[in-house]
Amino acid sequence: MTTMTRGRSAFVAGPGCMAAYGLVRLMDTERGPGPAWSIGHLFLLAGVLLFVPVLLGLWRLVARQGGTQRRVGTVLAGLGVVGAAAVAVQAGIDLLVAYSSADHEAMSELFAKVQSVPGVLPVVYTVVPVLFYVGLILLTAQLAVLRMVSAWRPVAIVVGTLAVNVTLDLLPVAGLLFLLALAPLARLVPARQAVGRSAGWRTAGG
Repeated sequence: MTTMTRGRSAFVAGPGCMAAYGLVRLMDTERGPGPAWSIGHLFLLAGVLLFVPVLLGLWRLVARQGGTQRRVGTVLAGLGVVGAAAVAVQAGIDLLVAYSSADHEAMSELFAKVQSVPGVLPVVYTVVPVLFYVGLILLTAQLAVLRMVSAWRPVAIVVGTLAVNVTLDLLPVAGLLFLLALAPLARLVPARQAVGRSAGWRTAGG
């Protein structure tokens, strides 16, 4: 499988892993530690890492326009990647805390210690992770404004993002919405060497 094919498959695998994490989380009534917690957070880690090539793929679509659009897209993709990195660190911490704890109470105590370290809470849990959604939404919206994708696609991502913020129990719904919005865009992503050349694009179906 080529690098480009792997990048395009991330448009399906990323949202798919997000939905899988949500489903496993719903089955984890104890909320860790245990197999369900570890499996779920491995899906989370894989999913957020797979969203990096998604963000870069969306950026390549925008970059074909050149000029200001490319510069704006670069900033938005950068924000998204930084946010994705924060979520990946969060998933890694969650896995390590569960591995190091004998029961849920011990996990809670260890989480409290980790999150009490200055800067950890905003950088890893509350502020910087939001940039992932900001970058993803605004890049897709930029493509919609350029008429390269249908307008409902960024709307679906916004709805999915809002659903997650209402309750994490809606993660499977958010993953499905992200999948519907993003999966068809994989076929539009240009090869790396094509970025910067002008080309005509048709709107992604639907």
